[in-house]
Amino acid sequence: MRELLLRPGASVKEYVTENRSRLVKPIIFIIVTSLIYTLIAHLFHVEKVSSNIGTNISSTELAISNWIHSHYGYANIIMGFFIACWLRIFFRKHDVNFFEILILLCFVMGVGMLFIAVPVLIYGLTGFNLNTLFGVIIFVYLAWAIGQFFDQKSKLSYVKAGVAYILGFSTFSMCAWLLGLGYDAFIKYLH
Repeated sequence: MRELLLRPGASVKEYVTENRSRLVKPIIFIIVTSLIYTLIAHLFHVEKVSSNIGTNISSTELAISNWIHSHYGYANIIMGFFIACWLRIFFRKHDVNFFEILILLCFVMGVGMLFIAVPVLIYGLTGFNLNTLFGVIIFVYLAWAIGQFFDQKSKLSYVKAGVAYILGFSTFSMCAWLLGLGYDAFIKYLH
């Protein structure tokens, strides 16, 4: 954990290229950290502190949103595919394949899940909502960790990492919304 907090990009790069025994398996890591978050959220009954779901959405969109919020580990893995696609586009000149990018994302998004657990814990204990502050902290950490993985000396690397993360998250959200919309249109067409 210390390595993933202090030098995330470098430690994941070492994991990918040299020593795969130093860190836990990436998929297991993101699922365990998501489980920790879920347990904290359920313990304090704060399952949806970070989500503001509108009232003008269909039952299918609501079901998809609820699934995402109840299965953060799996949702993060799926979202990782979208982010990895954007990272692959932005960092195409680097000698890193798609699966190595997914490994990176499993580790840094897993740490992000632990960061998300902190404001949920604080909210559950005190009632203070620190989601916005921790949202910024998480975004900065993710952009820094991803940028460090690709080129820690280039400031542009961190900017591209942040933009790729935002685009990946947005693409994932758009696809989830389109899935709900498409399903509702298909059911309406059948009737």
